[in-house]
Amino acid sequence: MRPPVIVEIARERERQISGEGYNYGHDDAHHTGDIARLACMYANPTRDLVYAAMEKYWGDVSDWLKHKTRRRDLIRAAALIVAEIERLDRSEEKSTR
Repeated sequence: MRPPVIVEIARERERQISGEGYNYGHDDAHHTGDIARLACMYANPTRDLVYAAMEKYWGDVSDWLKHKTRRRDLIRAAALIVAEIERLDRSEEKSTR
């Protein structure tokens, strides 16, 4: 039996931080919507259109954008949305100090 999906999302977020090095400092440097765009790339089932659209922002993404199963990509997208929300929260906290 799989763990609850929210647990899978939390584990993926932790993997992004500890396994990929996408820590808060890294995320905070992406303040122009890049994290949310990446989440959209993983969430969108129309991969060919996604690649074409994202090349506009990042050039050739085929070297680093590695789609998995549809479900796994959605877990990755959800974790990226969490990362973007966390980044927004940190940004808001800094601006209110």
